[in-house]
Amino acid sequence: MKLGKLYISGGAGLPCSPPTALHWLSRAAAAGIEEAWLLIGRDIPWHYATHHRATLLDWYARASDAGVVPAALTLARLLLQEPAIRQPGLCRRARRALDAAARAGCAEAGTLLARLRPAVPEPALPIQTSHQAPRPLAEPPISLDAALPQARALLAQASADPAAWAGSAAQARLLARCAELLAGEEGGDEAQRMRELAAAAGDRHAQLALGLQLARIDADGMRLPHGCPASFKRAVRWLTLAGEQGMAEAWFALSRIYVKAEFSQRSVSEAQACLERAAALGHAGAQLECGAQAWRMRRSCDRNDVKAVYWLQKAAAQGCEQAAAMLARIAPAPDRNNWAVSLLPLLTRELASNQPLLAARIELAALFGLTRAEALLLDVRAADEGHCLAVDVRASYGRGRRRLVMVETARHRQALDRIARHFEYVDANLEGNYRQRLYRFKTWLESVESAVERALEGSASGGRARLAA
Repeated sequence: MKLGKLYISGGAGLPCSPPTALHWLSRAAAAGIEEAWLLIGRDIPWHYATHHRATLLDWYARASDAGVVPAALTLARLLLQEPAIRQPGLCRRARRALDAAARAGCAEAGTLLARLRPAVPEPALPIQTSHQAPRPLAEPPISLDAALPQARALLAQASADPAAWAGSAAQARLLARCAELLAGEEGGDEAQRMRELAAAAGDRHAQLALGLQLARIDADGMRLPHGCPASFKRAVRWLTLAGEQGMAEAWFALSRIYVKAEFSQRSVSEAQACLERAAALGHAGAQLECGAQAWRMRRSCDRNDVKAVYWLQKAAAQGCEQAAAMLARIAPAPDRNNWAVSLLPLLTRELASNQPLLAARIELAALFGLTRAEALLLDVRAADEGHCLAVDVRASYGRGRRRLVMVETARHRQALDRIARHFEYVDANLEGNYRQRLYRFKTWLESVESAVERALEGSASGGRARLAA
């Protein structure tokens, strides 16, 4: 709980990191701490929760029931996020909280309530062309030939102003899919009209496609080789709308637009904010770029290397080979045959009960490949960053250097949590300085060696006695 509070706003040497705060607050909420889910609802924006919404919906629902307006807004957005969630109980709770917020004067609550009130939007009809593989959806796909007459009928009924069209979410999705397929077949003005209607009706895929088209860029932010001059201001509007509905590609495209010299509202800080939002929503390219930027700026702030490893781990988990290669250089895998591995069989119950901190440090060194000085001096609680271990003993050991070791497996995470509990209520002065810790370690090692020698001598003398008999 305390870690979550620190990561929300930054403090005690920790950066402001909403994803890390969400990690720790979720664990606290799962342990039954009421304040944790209240903080999640109040301080964690929805775009940080989109990839874990199945586990977070209950916390946001509880916070919205308690009258936390940001939690009600986030809950509604998570329910409306595609694929939509059809849980009547959650929808009723969200509508009740939004209704209270709207009466209190929150305009955004009124907008979300209007979208949520009929029901969570029904799924659009899946469309399949002759050269497409079937989509793994519950309903059988229909061909473009069957969908196109429906889309053209909607076009005929729509007014000239796309903003005045009041189509349903399913109709907007139908138009967006038809526009996407017709555009690949030179649909021309008809496809453009479908895309504009779908975007005005709130379809996020159409908004993304329209924004990219107006900016004359592709999904990777590269300029298209042909087309009319770009209209960046109009593109920003549509891409922002798509991004607010959870489209990571939209935020990534915005980060590219805001650094263009020809854009009148060029802003490097805004581009960075959009890039981080895309990374938080799971865009692998944005995560790679955030990680690379943080690593380049590591000398300006000690925390940037931790941030770099965080984003690169996210990108590598999605199969980005460049991120995996950078991680191998930044935080190489620890030596699994270091000095502490051979000592693990010697960690007896007697040592664990008499010197639990020393036993924990030896186990930590074996797990994460620490040197002897690092193992004896590391402040375990301060070094644990959740996704990695920041090993830095330079303050007590002049020959030390700062380095990062990744927490790669669930077994390592569980072992690190268990080891950290040994140091939870222990003052660092209790263990003494480096010389005292080293003396304690060597004394234990000598006692173990002498015990092993006595055991070997006893077994040898017993063998000689049996041979004589």
